[in-house]
Amino acid sequence: MKIFYFFIISSLLFSFSRAESDGSAFFIDSSSHQFLRTQSSNDVAQSEPMLLPEVGAAVSVLLGFAPPVTLSAAGSSKLNEVLIPNPFDRPRAVFMLEVSGVDDPLVVDAKNALFSKALKSSVYLGSSKADIQLPDEEEVSVISLDEALGDYTEEEINDFASWLGGSYVANATKTLHGVLTIPLANGDNVNLHMSKKVHRQFALKLFALSHNIRKAMAIHEDLSQTLHRPAELIMGSFDGIKALQEQHDTDGFDKQGMRLLLASLSKIFDSLQTAYEGQIVGFIVFNGVPQPESKTLMNVMFTPRPPPRWLAETKNSYNTTLIAQVLVRRTLAWVTGVVLLIATLLGVYFLLNMPLTRDTLLYSNVKLD
Repeated sequence: MKIFYFFIISSLLFSFSRAESDGSAFFIDSSSHQFLRTQSSNDVAQSEPMLLPEVGAAVSVLLGFAPPVTLSAAGSSKLNEVLIPNPFDRPRAVFMLEVSGVDDPLVVDAKNALFSKALKSSVYLGSSKADIQLPDEEEVSVISLDEALGDYTEEEINDFASWLGGSYVANATKTLHGVLTIPLANGDNVNLHMSKKVHRQFALKLFALSHNIRKAMAIHEDLSQTLHRPAELIMGSFDGIKALQEQHDTDGFDKQGMRLLLASLSKIFDSLQTAYEGQIVGFIVFNGVPQPESKTLMNVMFTPRPPPRWLAETKNSYNTTLIAQVLVRRTLAWVTGVVLLIATLLGVYFLLNMPLTRDTLLYSNVKLD
């Protein structure tokens, strides 16, 4: 009986740990091009969780590269449920963000326009990072969104508020301690009191994310002018919600902060759609149980190419071998020709100078007077 109870408790603990290590992944398609499959309610109920290596393979394919050879048949089947089977029509640009501190954004805002239409899948996060395998640094431009923002001014706060359709009321007595008001899609407003440490830290992370997105769009503008445009991977993480949950004096602001983050992500993706002319796909994973060891779940790994010197040495070695083979063949041909020529000349010489009476084979039956 004790063994039975132990088995039941172990199963429950395993299921709980497995559930806690699952996250929600959203593949957001372009508004003008279809790069992803549409998903029905039956697909959501029947689909199995994706593994992080499978997510990395999906990102590689969206960037226009082949998936890694280590991808299993089950992983290929999962990719087929997400991606349109057209290898010649890929966006070659991916916006990838990991959000820590929340499992599913639709629990907070079920009518969010960006995520309610996205292709949703559960992701088994596991305990280690996964690699996004890319061919070469010259073929892919990786832009990080994790660059911290230093000092900021009230003008930058005003720009951020205007970008989201909100406003900022400065404090007359102390700078950078005003009130930032951002309207939401449902008609509510989120007020960030910059005088409060919790609000200020959360706002600073949003400022950094917005600043890095604008930097990424500027880099894209420069890359679009080049003759050989590389694929672009915009990736990073956002832990502002996790930081809010770790505070004890939030007064329920974590939910308001989540709604503000969703509004910011919608605006960010709309801006990227305009800058990339629809040739970009978004991938956002929500991790309710952030991993303490590493800040991000995905890691970019480039497949090294042989150095040019090694290629040159290989080419020279191949040319040397080819030249040696040609030289040996020509030498044999000349030696054989000279030997045959000498043999022919000697045969003709001895034939012309041969005495007729001494040829017992040709003239054995001939009688000479």
